[in-house]
Amino acid sequence: MSQLGSLSLLIALLLAVYSIGANLYGARKQRADFLASARHALWAMCALVTLAVIALWSGLLSSDFSLEYVAAYSSTTLPTPYKFAALWGGQQGSLLFWTWLLSIFTSIAAFQNRRRNPEIAPYAGAVLALVAVFFLGMLNFVTRPFDALSLVPSEGTDLNPLLQNYWMAIHPPSLYTGYVSSTVPFAFGAAALITGKLDDSWIRSTRRWAIFSWFFLTLGNLFGARWAYEVLGWGGYWAWDPVENAAFMPWLVMTAYLHSVMIQERKDMLKVWNLALIGLAFALTIFGTFITRSGVISSVHSFTQSGLGPYFLSFLILVVVAYTGLLIFRSRDLRSPAEFESYLSREAAFLFNNLVLVGIAFAVFWGTIFPVLSEAVRGVKITVGPPFFNQVNGPLALALIFLMGVGPLIAWRRTTPRNLIQSFAAPATLGLAAGLLAFAFHIRAWYVLAALSVAAFVMGTIIVEFRRGVSARRHMIGEAPATALVNLVAKNNRRYGGYIIHVGVIVAFVGIVGSAFFKTEVKKTVTQGQSFAVGPYRLQYLGVLPIDTPHLESATANLLVSRDGREVAQMAPAKLFYKRQQQPATKVAIRSTPFADLYVVLAGLDDSGRQATFEVFLTPLVFWLWGGGLLMVLGTVVVMWPNVRERAAIAVALRSAADSQIAGEPAPGGD
Repeated sequence: MSQLGSLSLLIALLLAVYSIGANLYGARKQRADFLASARHALWAMCALVTLAVIALWSGLLSSDFSLEYVAAYSSTTLPTPYKFAALWGGQQGSLLFWTWLLSIFTSIAAFQNRRRNPEIAPYAGAVLALVAVFFLGMLNFVTRPFDALSLVPSEGTDLNPLLQNYWMAIHPPSLYTGYVSSTVPFAFGAAALITGKLDDSWIRSTRRWAIFSWFFLTLGNLFGARWAYEVLGWGGYWAWDPVENAAFMPWLVMTAYLHSVMIQERKDMLKVWNLALIGLAFALTIFGTFITRSGVISSVHSFTQSGLGPYFLSFLILVVVAYTGLLIFRSRDLRSPAEFESYLSREAAFLFNNLVLVGIAFAVFWGTIFPVLSEAVRGVKITVGPPFFNQVNGPLALALIFLMGVGPLIAWRRTTPRNLIQSFAAPATLGLAAGLLAFAFHIRAWYVLAALSVAAFVMGTIIVEFRRGVSARRHMIGEAPATALVNLVAKNNRRYGGYIIHVGVIVAFVGIVGSAFFKTEVKKTVTQGQSFAVGPYRLQYLGVLPIDTPHLESATANLLVSRDGREVAQMAPAKLFYKRQQQPATKVAIRSTPFADLYVVLAGLDDSGRQATFEVFLTPLVFWLWGGGLLMVLGTVVVMWPNVRERAAIAVALRSAADSQIAGEPAPGGD
């Protein structure tokens, strides 16, 4: 299987190179046979990379330790689900997984555009194939997943214990899917710059790809936060770690892009900005991989360090220079005759929203690379900690949330002060009431008061938008309120799905503020039978249960949790020891409610097991973060749900495109 995998990757590389040439030649010479051949080459490349992935999975599941990768990241005692997940647990496997996703997305994009966008699709295919060439080149010549060992060990080293968690089984695939799928809109943006077809057809052709990428970046960040919360045992979920930042920055930029493209679609403005954003989003995904693989910045999330950094840095520089050069070359053609008419307009609100999002991304980027810059300039690595990120991004987050409420209610082009007062009177009253209520409950931290007020204000604007839509349907069609609400969302899923995402962002924002400002921490050593208090809870230590398996040893403490004299839960935090890696780990116990999480870590245990030390965190509103994330996922599904009316509009656009091509005019793209 190893030879089959190696051969598959080599032929896949040759096919990707061929596809670049065939796409470019077919596009320049208008040769449909070459363009079809290029698409077939991309599909064959996908099939061969899939074969390589199956070969490596086969080696992992059968514990074939003749493969260096399997011996390094698996063992005979590793549970089967983690053998499956070991594909992305190491350097070579994760790059193979990345390449596999890229080949799948490239094939889908080639199929979708086999009859659409004839002027830019071949160039987009060439760009996608070029990215594939880089990754396949790495897999064939730099970091090969099918290298064999001369001496076959009887047992493998095992997967890193921190990765033996179900969240790690789904977090990397989600994040990689978000990363890799951003390549498609980037390729079409680059193709638009190469061909000079700079209308919004490339945006409409890749809109769902951009939303798809944002969706999985959201999931990837949420799953990563949950993994950190459950595995690292420090009571938090986000520490502004470099690898966390690397996943957060593309999400910020993609969020800005998804908002600013609406201005181009409606007002034919911000063409340069949108092309710059999609290029930046793709560059940041490569930057994130560079950070993870190079080891230039230390991180608890960086499990595989290697000498791949220079390759990724060179590729990143090549992408940035080439794409920036194309932007400068086309800058004159990208000028729009339309201009902002007023700062009191929806397009201005969207622009400010974009500037804040990019500002946060820049602050995160600066804080992430500052240790490297300080070491290069002064010879001393100065680490930037959470206080920097919180102080800079906290006020920017408030501004962003506020603009999120302003945008939907303000009119396009311009609005009058009277309309502003009419639109925002109710939401502003709700926001003020929320702030006063929080003050009445003895909350004095200015940021918390401001955050709750702004969150309530935005919720008010969303309620106003839904009320307007439902009222209009009831007035015009005579539907019942519930029916009107369902039909309103179903027939305008892109708009109202977006509002559901905004509700999710608000709920998550309140959860983040609550958990950041009101956490209680207690560390206590007790003997068996003793109890101690944490907030309204009392925890009694009942004893410890040791378990020994071929894979790991564990000591699980038993805690009885009561409140107001009534038993509410039994919790079981544990200390683990993985035998293959000779590495200890912690299993935390969490009791989660909508009001607060009780989070228990078994910090120490004497030899007899009679005395134990517990570190306990009582953190309010963490549940809201995960609930907000689920609402964001639900809203994205609504946005992406097929819409009959939208399909009809696209069909009309495609018929119009065909007529335009006959008349010698540019062709719009599909969706």
